[in-house]
Amino acid sequence: MPTLQESPVKKPNSIPATLPTVDRAEIERVFKLQKQHFHKIMKLTTAAERIQRLKKLKAAIFKYTPEIEKAVNADFQKSEREVDITEIMPTISEINDAIHHIRSWMRPVSVKTPLTLLGAKSQIRYEPRGVVLIIGPWNYPFYLSFAPLAAAIAAGNTALIKPSEFTPATSAVIQKIVNEVFPKEEVAVFEGDYQVSGALMELPLDHIFFTGSTQVGKIVMTAAAKHLTSVTLELGGKSPAIIDHSANLKKAAKKLIWGKVLNAGQTCVAPDYLLIPNDLVKPFVDEAKAVVKEFYTKNGQSIKENPDFCRIVNDRNFNRVSGYIHEAVEKGAKIEMGGDTDASQNYIEPTILSNVPENSNIMEDEIFGPVLPLIPYTNLDEAIAKINSKPKPLALYIFGKKERTIKKILKETSSGGVSINDVILHLVNPNLPFGGVNHSGHGSYHGFFGFKAFSHERSVLRQSIFNSISLMYPPYTNFVKRLVSLTKKFLV
Repeated sequence: MPTLQESPVKKPNSIPATLPTVDRAEIERVFKLQKQHFHKIMKLTTAAERIQRLKKLKAAIFKYTPEIEKAVNADFQKSEREVDITEIMPTISEINDAIHHIRSWMRPVSVKTPLTLLGAKSQIRYEPRGVVLIIGPWNYPFYLSFAPLAAAIAAGNTALIKPSEFTPATSAVIQKIVNEVFPKEEVAVFEGDYQVSGALMELPLDHIFFTGSTQVGKIVMTAAAKHLTSVTLELGGKSPAIIDHSANLKKAAKKLIWGKVLNAGQTCVAPDYLLIPNDLVKPFVDEAKAVVKEFYTKNGQSIKENPDFCRIVNDRNFNRVSGYIHEAVEKGAKIEMGGDTDASQNYIEPTILSNVPENSNIMEDEIFGPVLPLIPYTNLDEAIAKINSKPKPLALYIFGKKERTIKKILKETSSGGVSINDVILHLVNPNLPFGGVNHSGHGSYHGFFGFKAFSHERSVLRQSIFNSISLMYPPYTNFVKRLVSLTKKFLV
């Protein structure tokens, strides 16, 4: 594994040959420490104390920004600016949002009490869950480890973090920052492969927050069931985009291509396939080619030479995505744009496919690469039926100006979230819940929704000395009968 002082390698890291071994004794020791610390300290922390912890975390992120940039570059060959935009800035935004709102989030919420409980008062109190496990993914290894951590701290929990073994340089920086900011009894990082994840999930945790594939999400949910541990599953799936005739094709192409080439397509909410009217296929391809040229070849250099375009994370994923392209072409798909690959660099050129057979793997699996299949349609009902024939996606993108069409698509489809006339940006708004539905996820987070994900909503009813319900205790006399009859009239 390259150190942070070494120059970035041309080829991103493959899966590390050696990984930290599973130290079950250490895992159990730290878990017990965190359990004790939670009950003695963290559960009782004030808003000011949680804010102080978040400010220390933010300061450390700014301090180590150059190392974070180098680490992600070592893992992905990703440019510093894209690391800033997709890893560091969103993390800081989540932390800032929590700092600004923790006091209001922690406040008990008074709710109405029904007439039948006249005299009582009701409220909801947000309490931390306890010891939580955050399992981070490899595609945005920094942001998708620290954004959930910010929510967990804001809610008053202790946390165990398991970063991805596929991004070892970034995992090392995560470990370094956490060790500097937090004692192990508050936040601890355990590096390693799936065996470490398995050992952590055997613990009687209070919550598991997992970001990754649907397949692994099922494993996490099964493990959580053993202890009836609550879960937040941020998964993925095939997020469709749909273009209507009323759309501004030039703008739609630019936004869709940006969403597809960002992080080389390794984004859970990247547009996975595009539903487009038959007669717009060629004009869209022409616009897409112009966008890729503007993004990456404006100065005469090739896309492969441009440091702004990152690589597939490792050999296994390169082979998977390039295999999708080859298989689709063998079955009759046509490469409309791109198609170039280089195994020595884990490089896959931004690619558009047409005439893609429905039974090809690229139309069954989440692509997670810079490849966009075009699926032509003749009428809107046909496009909607195509979306509904697949598991519910994490995101849905609609491009068009006709409000009637937009409302129809929203009403007749289901997805975790939606962006209209844009892609990906709905997850940047902390006031919107981000999460999937069914196969694409369970639960949501960001902003207050992240605080809620790591909190137990405890209902509290406070009874007064004089209350109506005590008048209805046995024995059920004529007075009770009349009182019940009178109360029922108010319920009509």
